[in-house]
Amino acid sequence: MLPSSVVHRPKNKSLLGMILLSCTWLWITAPVVARANTLTSEQLEAAVIDAIQPVVEKHRIPGMALALTIGGEPYFFNLGETALDGGEPVTEHTLFEIGSVSKTFTATLAAYAEAKGALDFTKPVSAYLPPLRGSAMDSVSILNLATHTAGHFPLQVPEEIRDEKALLTYFRNWDPQYAPGSKRTYANPGSGLLGVVAARSLNQPFAKAMQEFVFRGLGLSDTFVEVPPEKMASYAEGHNSKHQPVRVNIGLLGAEAYGVRSSAADLTRFLAAQMALVKVTPEMQQALQTTRQGYFRTDYYVQDMVWEQYTLPVSKARVLAGNSRKMISGDHPVTAISPALPPQRNVLINKTGSTDGFSTYVAFIPEKKFGFVLLANKYFPNDERVVMLYRILEQILPEAVSTAEPVQKHAD
Repeated sequence: MLPSSVVHRPKNKSLLGMILLSCTWLWITAPVVARANTLTSEQLEAAVIDAIQPVVEKHRIPGMALALTIGGEPYFFNLGETALDGGEPVTEHTLFEIGSVSKTFTATLAAYAEAKGALDFTKPVSAYLPPLRGSAMDSVSILNLATHTAGHFPLQVPEEIRDEKALLTYFRNWDPQYAPGSKRTYANPGSGLLGVVAARSLNQPFAKAMQEFVFRGLGLSDTFVEVPPEKMASYAEGHNSKHQPVRVNIGLLGAEAYGVRSSAADLTRFLAAQMALVKVTPEMQQALQTTRQGYFRTDYYVQDMVWEQYTLPVSKARVLAGNSRKMISGDHPVTAISPALPPQRNVLINKTGSTDGFSTYVAFIPEKKFGFVLLANKYFPNDERVVMLYRILEQILPEAVSTAEPVQKHAD
């Protein structure tokens, strides 16, 4: 299904006129990458417009916040409004639903708990949830939850499960379809359970643990599991296929798996922290590094803790395949990496996220100090987000992309 809506913008104003380019010095960095340093602001803006214009016009997206980090320097491109009717101009501080990009924060919380000595990724889930002892959770490790290799959870928590008691019963009776660690199956229940275990290991409710240890630890001021009243005015409305305003319905394990709301400015800082461009505590730095270790090889990329990484240069076909509906909905064989691959720098690392009314895509290349953040208050498919990133890379970092389109399995 391809949702659509109505463009809400001033009459007789071009797409170029709608984009507000701003550069904010958020941190001190090394010199800009050589190729990017040759681009003027006008050329950079033209490259962004070329990448986003087809998608904005095709899907009639009400508002979009796009951010690029080039050589460590952030640029923000803000388009349209926060709502079709009565919205405010989108800024880099507008809150968007980030969908499954939330999982990267959940993984960070788990890695932070490990850094503090509260969590052991090699231990089974049942070690931290005693009611699950004697169940299949005796064989599923915390790392399995973080890498989608637990043994085939469904994509969503089954609809008939309405409360925490029923959820616990579900996990206790759950029967894996394959041995943990042998296949990858993308699923919200596994990521949600990871968040539950991580928060309990820190003796905090999940939302409080995220706010205190992760968001505050990263210096994020516009990122929330529970949006406070004073920030609601900055929270964009999503839009469904009937052009109606819609926001996410946070169900069981939703907060842990897809419930974070954030801004382009904060996600840019999150990626900067991943690339060691901002200072964080030693425990947080260790946590970020842990999430970026490589634990399994898939046909298209190395599976980190939630993050997916591609060796450079990478073809558009490979990134499209890695972010395809097939990879999201199916079971895929994996090969364990032992010992885990240390965090790599000359790689493209990415994660997509969606809710019914929002689209998110984040990617970064540590070696190049390059980051990409896309937030839109309208859903559109992953492949178009990948193409958008790829078009920008072709202009800014052509050495990172490959023209070899055939995808060879297990080539990473």
